[in-house]
Amino acid sequence: MKFSQMFKTEDGKNLFVTFLLVTTLFLLWGFCNGMIDILNKHFQDALHINKQQSGLVQSANYLAYFLMAIPAGLIARRFGYKGGILVGLTLIAGGAFWFVHATGIGTYGSFLLGLFILAAGMSCLETIANPYATVLGAPESGATRINIAQTINGCGWILGPIVGGAFVFSDKTGANVNAGLSMPYLGIGVFVTLLLVVFAFSKIPDLHAEEESKISGEKKNRLKPSGGQLAAIGIIVAAVCGLLYFFIAPILQLIWELLKLPADMFAPVKYCVLIAAFVAAFFLVSGKWDLFRRRHFTMGIAAQFLYVSAQTGIFSFCVNYSMENVHGITAMQAAKWLGAIGFVLFTVGRFCGSALISQFKAHGVLAVYAAINVGLSALCMAGGKIGLFAMFGTFFFMSVMFPTIFALAIRGLGDQTKFASSLIVMSIVGGAIAAPFMGHIADTSSMRIGFVVPLVCFIGVGLYAAMWQTLEFRDARGDNKKGDPKVVLTATH
Repeated sequence: MKFSQMFKTEDGKNLFVTFLLVTTLFLLWGFCNGMIDILNKHFQDALHINKQQSGLVQSANYLAYFLMAIPAGLIARRFGYKGGILVGLTLIAGGAFWFVHATGIGTYGSFLLGLFILAAGMSCLETIANPYATVLGAPESGATRINIAQTINGCGWILGPIVGGAFVFSDKTGANVNAGLSMPYLGIGVFVTLLLVVFAFSKIPDLHAEEESKISGEKKNRLKPSGGQLAAIGIIVAAVCGLLYFFIAPILQLIWELLKLPADMFAPVKYCVLIAAFVAAFFLVSGKWDLFRRRHFTMGIAAQFLYVSAQTGIFSFCVNYSMENVHGITAMQAAKWLGAIGFVLFTVGRFCGSALISQFKAHGVLAVYAAINVGLSALCMAGGKIGLFAMFGTFFFMSVMFPTIFALAIRGLGDQTKFASSLIVMSIVGGAIAAPFMGHIADTSSMRIGFVVPLVCFIGVGLYAAMWQTLEFRDARGDNKKGDPKVVLTATH
């Protein structure tokens, strides 16, 4: 298809200008995410916190994604794509301006609040802009449009640590130690405010993709778990909640201490949160049993959780790892390496991954990439320059994992796909857990030993890829569905 025809709808409307506007959103959240990954090292030095505490940067970011995934979808359904985009931009502008104000306050908690608001806005944009880009023109060119948009997003990831690092790691001491944070976030706030005005006065058509139901109406949402299945659901949900509690409780305690809340109130609050999480998860799983009984989907959520945990850990401590393994390198140089090497490899990996997945089975490519990253993570644990090269190598092989797992997990879900997609987006809360946990290991031993976290996570991803065909075949026997989905590399994670 000619480029000029790519943005034309069936009724002849050309949506190229709208697409250009939408690509600015991809650039924006790529830049903001790239900036976040250099803040760990800055806060360690400026606020004299350890690596575990600096991991709360990612906790604030991914908790916002977790909490906003479903609300963002509801906002788009109620107010349309344009309304959702305006809400997301408003949150990002508010978070950026608050971050500038936080440089005057100078407390870690004030910075985390700004990051949380920023991430809530980015969650809105990602939830809305990814599917919207696919419907801005001819249906058959949707994959091409989203890949163009993701290329722009990759540029944002590359520029974020380079531009941000030039300001954040500038030579500031004493009272001005956080002054370098003001300029980039002030620039983000001003740019987003202008973008907000442009979108407010632009015609943003509320288009919808034609959705094909792959599950018959007779079966949809009519399956209910039996008494034995309810008991099994309760046991499994309790086990998962207990496991997550083991990792999340220390993070909650760090946040509690940062906010200087009464220490004697922490124990009852954390147990109330645990009970509420169990009740909510139990009713969600039992109420959506026709969805959760599909093992390729539920295991896909777990695989995505593990992948984002690995990615977040590597991205967050890339600067620390580089400085520990290359004598004499500065934080600013390490931040430039993150953008100029790490995120360039990540972007190039998307193109190479797209080509491979078009020729080979998606789950097979995922399994091979996961196995390679297991080996590279082991080399990272050895340290030295070989470990450094291995760490940057993981960027290339991580590039296709998020969208591939996403596509494999939602295979054959039909009109339950939207809700299932929101749950998969919520699974990236793994990033909120991994960074502090990896930082804790680094504090007690070394940064290279901390890479045991992504190593274990990549093993889990590889197991899912290896088992996917069997899981999907069993789930699809009743629906007569076989084979791999067509994977479109649309995700930014």
